Order: sequence, then structure tokens, then C-alpha cells
Amino acid sequence: MNLLSIADLSSEQLMELILESGRVKHKPSGYMGRLRGKSMVMLFEKPSTRTRLSFEVAFFQLGGHPIFMDTNITQLMRGETVADSARVIGGYVDFIVARVSRHETLIELAENSEVPVINALSDLEHPCQVISDLFTIYERGKKLDEMKLAYVGDGNNVCNSLILGCAMSGVNISVASPEGYEPDEDIVERAVEISRETGSVIEVLTDPREASKDADFLYTDVWVSMGDEKGRKERMDKFRGYQVNDQLLGEAKSGCRVMHCLPAHRGMEITDDVLDGPKSIVWEQAENRLHAQKAILMKLSE
Repeated sequence: MNLLSIADLSSEQLMELILESGRVKHKPSGYMGRLRGKSMVMLFEKPSTRTRLSFEVAFFQLGGHPIFMDTNITQLMRGETVADSARVIGGYVDFIVARVSRHETLIELAENSEVPVINALSDLEHPCQVISDLFTIYERGKKLDEMKLAYVGDGNNVCNSLILGCAMSGVNISVASPEGYEPDEDIVERAVEISRETGSVIEVLTDPREASKDADFLYTDVWVSMGDEKGRKERMDKFRGYQVNDQLLGEAKSGCRVMHCLPAHRGMEITDDVLDGPKSIVWEQAENRLHAQKAILMKLSE
């Protein structure tokens, strides 16, 4: 089984990963050595802090051997095809965790690998981030299908996976993005189809205040993702009214919690006082990446 999209999971499998993340978090000693003798290569085209560290530490604590490979020092940079690399790497290790520029690279890896391929970020989705995020929401003690999450900002890979993940788990989600920066249309269409089974409400809006009304969680991400730097100036102009600050937080429920997948550009998509304030669960959200990665790795090893 591969994990290229969060929708590669069934709703039941997603919920089991959320529950397993909690079990791992509360009794990590019970999982030590679960993947002893296994090897995992981390094939990264893009920089990473949380994703790389959480996967490396998770795999090590499960007893496995993680191997990090920057694609700049592989034969991919000298013209070897993705398919050929996948065939070779898959013969050495038990998992391929790939962080890539193009989602098509993941698909090609998976089509030519005999071992599971895990999406550690592509231009289309970031499923491991969102599995962890849904666990963080679940930890707040309410039923997922009683929650509303508002996402304000760029309709990027994280947003795409959030829309799918919320639809699968029953969380209501309202996304507010400027015109021209909305989430992927095919992703939204698929999420709406899924929501007919789960009862989740999916909204794609342009008004951040409208999206934030009655939200239990207010989520944002950087305005300029990796690979989008050339359009930085235009993005700064378009996103100016999409900052998560005290005023926007005032539109949400009084107990609303603030989320950000990090890294944060303080003073841009989120203010310091909100990021560091009492309603922020950003640091807990970041820590939970470790526990969710363990759950994912154990699931894909079955």
C-alpha cells in the first residue's frame, strides 16, 4: 500500500491512524522495536525540518534504520530516470519516503517500486501533515464530526489534503483563499463526493471572516510555498487581508484554537501574539508529527 494522497486511505483507515497516533503518544515504550530490521530511504528534493526529523526519529524509535538522501547527490541528478531509481532503491529498503516538487514523481516512484512509497510533500498534497493535524484536533476531546475547521490562505498542498481529510473524517471545513489561489478543483470535487457519505460540509470562499465564523479551529500556512517564490510580490498583495490575527480570531468561537503547519512567517500570514498566544496549539501540532509518522509507518508495514 502506498500513501500518495490522504484519500488512498478509507475513512476507517484514517480514523484508525488517528487512534493509533494517540496510543503511540501515550505509551511510546510499547512500540519500541516494532520495525526492527527494516530500512527506510528518505528521498528529498526539497528542504525540510519537521517532516525529515519526525520520520527519522520515528523510524529509529521503532527499531528501523532511516537513510536520508538528498536527490542532489544521487544519480537522478545525472540523468537516471525516476523509474530506474525506484526499481533499484525498492530492492534495498522496506519504505521510500519522498519529498518532491511534482506529484507525478511520486506516482512514477510508486508504479516502479515493490515497497510502499509515502508522500512527504508534493505540489499537490501533504497527507502525513494532515493525518497528524486531524489527530491534534481529535485530542481536543470532541467528536470530529462536531468540529468546524477554517483554513485561511493559499489553497496549497496542505489545504488540498485538509479538504480531503476533513471530508473523510466528518469535520466541516471552510476555506478562504483569494481568487486565483483556490484549492485544486479536482480535489474539492472529490471531497464533496466523499462528504455525501460522511456528512462533512465543504465550503470554498474568498472572505476570511465568513470562513472563520463559528470555527473551532483556525488554520493557516505560508503565503509563499516552496517553488512559488517567483510570484512573491503578487502574492503579498493578494493575501494582505488573509492574516490570522486577533480580529479574525474574533470571528471564530470563543474557544477556537489556532493551527499552523510551520514554518511560520511571523507578521505575514499570522501575528506573533496569536502564534505565541493562549489559543495556539501550533507546538503541540508540530510534536504530533512524530507520533503520527509512527502510526503511518506501522500501518504500511502490515
